[in-house]
Amino acid sequence: MGVDFNIEGNVAYITLNRPEAMNSLDPESTQRLAEIWAEVRNNPQIRVSVLTGAGEKAFCTGTDMKKTPVPDECMAALYYKEGQPIVPHMKMWKPIIACVNGFAVGGGLEMALACDLMICSSNAKFGLTETKVASLAGLNGTQCLPRAVPRAVAMKMLLTGEMIDAREALRVGLVSDVVEPDQLMALAKKYAEKIAGNAPLSVMAAKQAVVTGMDMPLQHAIDFSYLLWGALRDTEDRKEGFQAFAEKRAPQYRGK
Repeated sequence: MGVDFNIEGNVAYITLNRPEAMNSLDPESTQRLAEIWAEVRNNPQIRVSVLTGAGEKAFCTGTDMKKTPVPDECMAALYYKEGQPIVPHMKMWKPIIACVNGFAVGGGLEMALACDLMICSSNAKFGLTETKVASLAGLNGTQCLPRAVPRAVAMKMLLTGEMIDAREALRVGLVSDVVEPDQLMALAKKYAEKIAGNAPLSVMAAKQAVVTGMDMPLQHAIDFSYLLWGALRDTEDRKEGFQAFAEKRAPQYRGK
């Protein structure tokens, strides 16, 4: 239904598969994507996810406006299925890697902004172009973009609707890595497997500390991180990590 989903080990791979439509989201793929995020959240086997688009032309260009008519009700209805948005929920603590190949525009960039790590190919383009069609980046773009890049850069992108290329995205800190298109998935897999090999409770706590702490005064955020550290202190995985280090072997984490 326009979105491929498979699990390899502890890594879920989610591919928007409508290259003929620049991987834009029609109603069927929107529903499928919402179901996938629910599966990612609830499946204990999955420790990290990789989100990408089929082909090299586009990651995602947002809603397929040719196939998705404007409804009578609020536009947000297009993006929800039983309360599950097409973007991963900001409080889903399993990390997600956005693997951007080609255009990430509108809702496509907003999906990438909801992820925790963004890497891209050298032909990537990023933009929130909604003001050009009398609309607004209504999922998370107006709030998440200024938190991801300097405010001046975010405002320029939002107000002009202009796109930036991969080199500029790396310069302003929107992405962590830029590689050639044929190297992109290999890099995503490398990072995903590294994350999946770490203690899953610690990884989720690290994400929670950052995401939650950004909305708190600094001292409150530090206190919150202490609470998370304390919650991890007596876990089986922490004991395994210390013992494996002492025995000079790879740890076997179980998420307990």
